This record gives sequence, structure tokens and C-alpha cells, in this order.
Amino acid sequence: MRIFTAIDRYLFRLVLMPMLAVFLLAASLLVLDKMLRLFDFVATEGGPVSVVFKMLADLLPEYASLAIPLGLMLGTLLAFRKLAVSSELDALRSVGLSYTRLLRVPYLFAIGLAVLNLAIVSYVQPLSRYYYEQLEFQLRSGALGASIKMGEFNTLKDRMSLRIEQSRDDGRLLLGIFARVAEADGQVLTISARSGRFLALKENPDTIILRLNDGQMVQDSPHLTPRVLGFSQHDLPIELPALEKFRQRGGREREYFLPELLRIGWSDRTSQADRAVVKASLNFRLAEVVMILMLPLLAVALAVPPKRSTSSLGVFISIVMVVAYHKVNEYGQSVAALGRVDPALALWGPFAVFAAIIGWMYWTIAYVPGGQPIGALERFFGIVSKRVLALFGGRRLRANGAAAQ
Repeated sequence: MRIFTAIDRYLFRLVLMPMLAVFLLAASLLVLDKMLRLFDFVATEGGPVSVVFKMLADLLPEYASLAIPLGLMLGTLLAFRKLAVSSELDALRSVGLSYTRLLRVPYLFAIGLAVLNLAIVSYVQPLSRYYYEQLEFQLRSGALGASIKMGEFNTLKDRMSLRIEQSRDDGRLLLGIFARVAEADGQVLTISARSGRFLALKENPDTIILRLNDGQMVQDSPHLTPRVLGFSQHDLPIELPALEKFRQRGGREREYFLPELLRIGWSDRTSQADRAVVKASLNFRLAEVVMILMLPLLAVALAVPPKRSTSSLGVFISIVMVVAYHKVNEYGQSVAALGRVDPALALWGPFAVFAAIIGWMYWTIAYVPGGQPIGALERFFGIVSKRVLALFGGRRLRANGAAAQ
């Protein structure tokens, strides 16, 4: 007896393509929304454009934890909707294949994606979030070469002010340079130059050379008469400020691996406040993963429209339910982290409610003859849509009549 029949392979193809398409679309929309803000942030900090794509890559695991359930949900829903609208589902059921039997392939996807999502939220997402925070810190501190901003006065070690009008060739050529350097003996150098470039010193990585071309220098000292000097080339040493090291991973609960959350959450040395935060994060991650196993049931319950109907209301409701559950979980995590509600109740309470609703919906569609879990909503929206169409149709007729007169 073969485990996978031709029908299973057919369902596999029907589910796979829309699932991948929805996953890519959802992840792309989330990335594009964040990309605009990251470009603005990196431009403000004066960092290289390549940092934006590194930061987006670090955010992909976080977005995947939401895109994976959406992809599985809509992939299964659209596959069964296609079967229902084309009457193939009726033919399959007439030969003795129940909804539960037809869910074999979707549940193979669900189990595999649940394991994948568990690995993501357990290890990949905490690590990528830490790297994202590290890049953000390096941008703000100037560790990525972002401390000197074009067109603004930059203060280095409280003894030097530097302003550069513009840069070319990825920062290798600097134009319109003004510098003011205060020496320890009270001498002040005011320098302007047409162009220049930064040069690194191998023997002293904490100091760089700003080689200036075609400029003037005003030397002002309390012990000497001010002098104006012209130069074709002048090397100005610049001491780099000491860069603060980024913290170790684990400064926030979202950066802990799942085993670390388990160890910290049940450790006697953990304070009550920290224990609430850690347990909230742990229950949030697990609740999100377990809900994936309920999505094939929800997809089938919403995929089958009423007879002689091609309504796509179920598609809309499925997206709303998945996103709403995610937002409710985020709110539950926030409340539980404050210690106001037990983390198990705040995260698994909504799961129990959603699971009960999904179970009732699937039972209605699979085991109640003629059952439609959203039949009342279908009728309501059908009435509303007819009235709206009649309203706009009446207005169009009156407008045509007035034009004819």
C-alpha cells in the first residue's frame, strides 16, 4: 500500500505554489516597509548603503515567523478553494475521501514548517536580532565610518572641529574641507583646503592622516603673532575617538536562545521581574509555533464557499484571524512581561480560544451536513453587497436619465 497516492501528489502541487508565493509576498512587504525607515536612519547617521541590506537580512528571521503561518494558511486555503469552486472537492468526497484524509499533505507541510519555525524562534531569530542591534550600535557610535557627516561640523575628541562639504568615490575624495584644531599649548590652527583624503597608519590604527591639498592655514598662538600659510599638500593627524564595545548577547530577553530562556526562567537566582519577562518570551515563541498545527483546519473551514457561490470572504477572514492572533499574542507578552498576568494564561488563553473556534469551524464544515461555519457572515455580506450595487446602479440610471433629458 502506497503512503502517497496521486491525489496526495496533486494536493502537494496545489498547496506548494501559492504557499511559496504568499510567503515571498508577505516577507517582501514587511521588508519593504522596514527598508524605507532603515534608509532614512542610515542616511541620517551617515553610514554606507550596504549596511541597510545587512540589517534587513538580520530582520528576515523575525519576519519569517509571521510569513510562514500566512503562507501555510493561504496556500492550503487557496488549494482547497480551487477544488471546491471547480467541484473537484465534491468528486473526491463522493469516492470516500473525507476532509481529514485530504488534510494529510497540508499537515505534512504544517509539521515541517512548525519544526522550521521552532528552530527560527529558538536560535536563528535571537542571534540575528543581536547582530541587528550590533549594526545599529556601530552606526550610532561611528564604528562603520559613519561618525563624519557631510555638510555638518563634526567634533573629534573635543579638540578638533571638522567640516567636509561633499565626498566622491565612496568617500575616498573629500571636497571643501574646513578644520579647526586646538593644541594643548593653546595654539589654534584654522585650516581650509580644496580637497583631501583619509589615509590609515598601519603602525598606529588609532590615528589616521587627513592629507589636504591646495589650502591655507591660519596659526594663532598666545605667544606668537598670527601667521597665514599656504600649502599645496599638508598632512593633518587625527586621533580617532575610542569606540565603545558592544554588549554581549543576552542584554534583552528576545536575544536568548530557547534553552537559555528555560534555564533563566526557572533559576532561583533570577529576580521576579526578570522571570516574568523571560517566561513571557518563552510562552510567546511556543504559542506561535503550536498555532501552526491548527492552521490547516482553519484553512479548510474557510476555503469552501456556499453552493453556487464563489465568494472569497474566507480568504479575507483567514488573514484577519492569523494577524489578529499574532497581535493578541504580542499584547499578551507585553502584559505578562510587566507581571500583571501569568505568562501561561496571557499566551495560552488566547491559543485555547482560537483553537476552540477553529475546532468548531472545522467540525461544522467536515461533519455537519451542509454546514457552513461562516454562513451567517456570507449571507450578511451578500445582502450588503447587493444593496450597495443597487444603490450605485440606481444613481447611474438617474444620471443617465438626467443626461438624456
